[in-house]
Amino acid sequence: MSLENLFPPFDPGQPDEPNETGRRRIPFRHIVPNLITILAICAGMTGVRLAFEGRFEAAVGMVLGAALLDGIDGRVARLLKGQSRFGAEMDSLADIVNFGLAPALVLYAYILKEAGPFGWICALLYTSGCALRLARFNTMLDDPHRPKWHSAFFVGVPAPAGAGLALLPMYVSFIGINIGLPQFTAGVTAVYLVFVGLLMSSQIPTWSGKGAGIRVPRNYAIPIILVLVLYVATLLSFFWETLTLTVLAYFISIPFSWREFSKRTKRERRLAPGRETGRAE
Repeated sequence: MSLENLFPPFDPGQPDEPNETGRRRIPFRHIVPNLITILAICAGMTGVRLAFEGRFEAAVGMVLGAALLDGIDGRVARLLKGQSRFGAEMDSLADIVNFGLAPALVLYAYILKEAGPFGWICALLYTSGCALRLARFNTMLDDPHRPKWHSAFFVGVPAPAGAGLALLPMYVSFIGINIGLPQFTAGVTAVYLVFVGLLMSSQIPTWSGKGAGIRVPRNYAIPIILVLVLYVATLLSFFWETLTLTVLAYFISIPFSWREFSKRTKRERRLAPGRETGRAE
């Protein structure tokens, strides 16, 4: 049996091209996005290791770094024209590791273990909610009847954002705010973690940030840039405080995104009869 039978060639989901010797080669642009995804998995798993070593701030940083890499790999794939079905499947597997398993294990090592079996059960429920959210997201990608404007919204809280929300109790703790005895804090954190898992697996529409076609008046461009610079500067100077406020702002944005989604849905339903009449004519 040859080595090629034992170890089949890497298939990025795109047709490869034979060279002069007859061997098939893969364009490097198809490998780069998958490499970034692998690095994200490594970051998430390293975060778990750091948590069990007691280096909790570094552990949270690794999970957030995995979220940053997750936001980059898809854009790099589109930029290099290296999208593939293989990459999409790999990205989903990375998400369950980085944003389903890693945050739950980091929180368990930090505080949930103080709640005993209850804390572990809540960690399992959170991870299950993340898995359900990712499975539904993958099936919705193949829905041909989904209106284009739906791309402006996620169904439920996306997995990377869910991980960022789940780690809020750690942000607050790093600031120096304690809400009570370890057992009480662990119980509150466990319930909060289940709440975030429910948000991920829910059908509540949340802002996507991509495909929204957002346009701003020209005279607002400079103020918006300055606000973004201020946010980055604040994040670098007051990291945990800024992350805490960011999570709170995200929670506040959910009712507004839900209301906007409902308004667009009602508008589409009002226009639907007219469209059908137009087709009939």
